[in-house]
Amino acid sequence: MLNTFENYGWIARFFHWTIALAATVLFGLGLYMVELSYYDPAYKTFPSLHKSIGLLVAVLMVIRLIWRLISVAPLPISDPTTPHQNLQHKAASLVHFILYALPFALFISGYLISTADGRSIFVFDTIEVPALFPANKGLEDTAGLIHEIIAWSLAGFVVLHAAAALKHHFINKDRTLKRMLLGASTTTP
Repeated sequence: MLNTFENYGWIARFFHWTIALAATVLFGLGLYMVELSYYDPAYKTFPSLHKSIGLLVAVLMVIRLIWRLISVAPLPISDPTTPHQNLQHKAASLVHFILYALPFALFISGYLISTADGRSIFVFDTIEVPALFPANKGLEDTAGLIHEIIAWSLAGFVVLHAAAALKHHFINKDRTLKRMLLGASTTTP
């Protein structure tokens, strides 16, 4: 259940894979939504779904961040044959920081897009998230552009993160990827 210095527990793996799946859905939904015309039947429902899922992911990310701060983290796998290992560990730490920071920037920009007209957001038409700022005509477009740039940036870092995990698995043949998969063994490399 809990992380150890060798492996991620199921709580950390749950957050990782749930948020990864939700982020993928949100990215795809966002790409589809921007192409909708006013007369498309999904013009109102998909943006509402995108906002609702986004707010749920925001809550999950806050809980995940708290979990990361209070639990131990598995130590990096050392391989003395890997050149520039310290540099790789620092790069990995930087990418992980970015993978936590960019979603929060996305949530803020998405919130500003959705509340730029002064109206609240409703999560699945039930929970109201009020607008904290008065209506601002230019805010929606500016926040929308920022939201798009951050979304594409996050997608790029996710691809980099996945490529690094696959490199560890197939080239280094270490257990870096296995530690984040369900039921991974920590006794064999």
